[in-house]
Amino acid sequence: MFLNGTMLALAIKKKMGTETAQKILIYGMATSLFLLFCLCFWLYWARHGSPVAPHSTSGVGTIIEGKVLINGTTSIGRIDDDFVCATLDWWPPQKCDYKTCSWGRTSLLNLDLNNVILLNAIKAFSPLKIRLGGTLQDRVIYQSNEQQPCSPFVQSNSDLLYFSEGCLPLTRWDELNNFFKKAGAVVVFGLNELRGKTINSGSAEGAWNSSNAESLMRYTVNQGYTIQGWELGNELSGNGIGATVSADQYASDINTLHDTVQNIYGFDDKPVVMGPGGFFEENWFREFIQKTTKSLQVVTHHIYNLGPGNSKHLIDVILDPSFLDSISRKYSRLQSILKNSGTKAVAWVGEAGGAFNSGHNLVTNTFVFSFWYLDQLGMASSFDTKTFCRQTLVGGNYGLLDTNTFVPNPDYYSALLWHRLMGNNVLSTSFSGTNKIRAYAHCSKNTQGITLLLINLDGYATVQVRVSAENATGPGISPLQDPRTKFARVSRGSKIANLTREEYHLTPKDGDLHSQIMLLNEKMLTVDSSGVIPPLEPINVSHSDPITIAPFSIVFVQIPYINFSVCN
Repeated sequence: MFLNGTMLALAIKKKMGTETAQKILIYGMATSLFLLFCLCFWLYWARHGSPVAPHSTSGVGTIIEGKVLINGTTSIGRIDDDFVCATLDWWPPQKCDYKTCSWGRTSLLNLDLNNVILLNAIKAFSPLKIRLGGTLQDRVIYQSNEQQPCSPFVQSNSDLLYFSEGCLPLTRWDELNNFFKKAGAVVVFGLNELRGKTINSGSAEGAWNSSNAESLMRYTVNQGYTIQGWELGNELSGNGIGATVSADQYASDINTLHDTVQNIYGFDDKPVVMGPGGFFEENWFREFIQKTTKSLQVVTHHIYNLGPGNSKHLIDVILDPSFLDSISRKYSRLQSILKNSGTKAVAWVGEAGGAFNSGHNLVTNTFVFSFWYLDQLGMASSFDTKTFCRQTLVGGNYGLLDTNTFVPNPDYYSALLWHRLMGNNVLSTSFSGTNKIRAYAHCSKNTQGITLLLINLDGYATVQVRVSAENATGPGISPLQDPRTKFARVSRGSKIANLTREEYHLTPKDGDLHSQIMLLNEKMLTVDSSGVIPPLEPINVSHSDPITIAPFSIVFVQIPYINFSVCN
């Protein structure tokens, strides 16, 4: 560009003189510099100003100021101490989806119970609630004595769900219970609801035959094994998966299960009766709950709102605030049914893998899935859900642990932080400044104060957050300037000049949302050579500093100097 301008000036010099040529040369250089500036600006905007690709975080971005408002007048929900739950399934290695077989040896029948990482991963929760069940639970026979033949599942295109019936040997039941006792797990077990039924055109008809389940329960009691709950059936409600049971018949079967539990367990601390373990369909659930008000203690439903595991749009919907909000109606409608039915039953999410058919490798087992998972934990708890069971602890492409190595995936650490930091009482929380921040708050667990969960779905903007709280108490808490509000904020007075909060910042390795390695405060989380789960250590931040949330990141914030009476 400069060369062409110079040559042009020399040519003009011969015809028009030196002065004119110099002017043209200066004009040409100025024009070239302007064009070069425009090119550089365009390249900068293309990299930093355009929408960020969903697989990685960006570099320099904008800074947004936001405010989280927490109303501590009352709790809007209350979760169990062991709210975080994970599942173990029955799928054998032959279970494949989209020409990929992702289950390996993670079935209840062949899981390596001697794996030290598996043991330590469960122990770290102290306790972890584990739900034993899944699609094939309605094809399981329980061995009643050691002389009875007991065969595993066999793949068969002519059978329901494409597998034959499989058998749970008593020796394996012993091994599982001994392992769970050693790991300190809390166990719920899914029973076969199709036992005794005839299936006609997808409709399972007839009463539940409880004799085989009763045999397993009696053996369990005689061996001294502890089961927190017995759940009847898996995904047979509404339209069902493979088969469907009417709400009226299902309610009758639940009543039978209740009577069976009452007869077998003679002591006061009886296991809870749970069901139906299916997808929420309002009319079906309403009839079912209304007919089980005396027998059902836990209503379980499943969440797979992201669609099939082979979807090409999983990350798009995970990062879409409007899509994440859309599931709230199901939580709300279920709570409405429970409140209006006269039942004392509570709601659990009994199984949630997000994307059905075993999830999606390098999406549902990577950092990006923690956006969906933690948002679901926050949303479910805000609608008074007592327990949330993740599909799976290990197995498929959505395990908290890797299917082959048992090494924790990012969601394992997200779950563990939630379990350790988020207390029982759920606080009403709202955020202003951007719709890309998801905000949830609870009373802190086993300590004073509150814990915030903030999720930044924006890959470009860093968000600096200030906290305001209604009806809060504590040193240095002062009312906001507007006398019409009851909100309070942390003052900068000398009384708490030295107070700090604890922050846990979660990011993906190398900024890659598809990474299976999570960073906590910029340090990689990995098990050591002995299979020990790493410590989860916070950083201390002054109360006067805003909470800074990096693009595409998550932060838990434990704030000891904001207290509510509802948390005491």
